[in-house]
Amino acid sequence: MDIIGALKQEESSLQRQLTAVKTAISALNGGTTKVVSPGHTSSPNGKSGKRTMSLAVRTKIARSAKARWARIRAEKANGKKTK
Repeated sequence: MDIIGALKQEESSLQRQLTAVKTAISALNGGTTKVVSPGHTSSPNGKSGKRTMSLAVRTKIARSAKARWARIRAEKANGKKTK
């Protein structure tokens, strides 16, 4: 009998139930709190999973970086010292 495997299956089942309970509580409170399944919070070796940014955030960061570099180039062209 594989005791470790059975315990892992039980843990997985309990995590799903806990997620369902948290989702129900959040819905009853009227909150928009996002409940993340415990199975997706980190990889088995303890490192966090891959994070992704939305297209809007990437665009905003790119615009900010371009504006910053344009400002730096303009200051250099005018002979001003930057910090």
